[in-house]
Amino acid sequence: MKLVLDLGVCLLLWAGLFFIFAGTVGLLRLPDIYTRMHATGKCDTLGTTLVLVALATQAVAYTEVVKLLVMGVLIYTINPVITHLIGKTAYQRHAEQAPGTFFLDCYDAPFPDEKVMGKEEQHA
Repeated sequence: MKLVLDLGVCLLLWAGLFFIFAGTVGLLRLPDIYTRMHATGKCDTLGTTLVLVALATQAVAYTEVVKLLVMGVLIYTINPVITHLIGKTAYQRHAEQAPGTFFLDCYDAPFPDEKVMGKEEQHA
């Protein structure tokens, strides 16, 4: 039974390292900040989660499992927020985009059935 558990841990660790490596390759190879942000945000979250699950299965005490669980919750909450802030800051600073990128400016569009007050005077 110990051998099966150790093989499962090895599989989880190697899968986690693969996703972390894929995110690093995406960070180095992709053309603009938006695609780099997407690659690192998704791959790092999944890779780190797989490594934390592998560590949790090898933990001896419950306190270690709780610490790893807290780390996982923090990663799942902080990583998407930081990724969104990086993307929003890049958008606001008009970061360079890859050629052929479809761009849709939705921030100035009103909600359905709502008029934008004073917008006509700005563009006139």
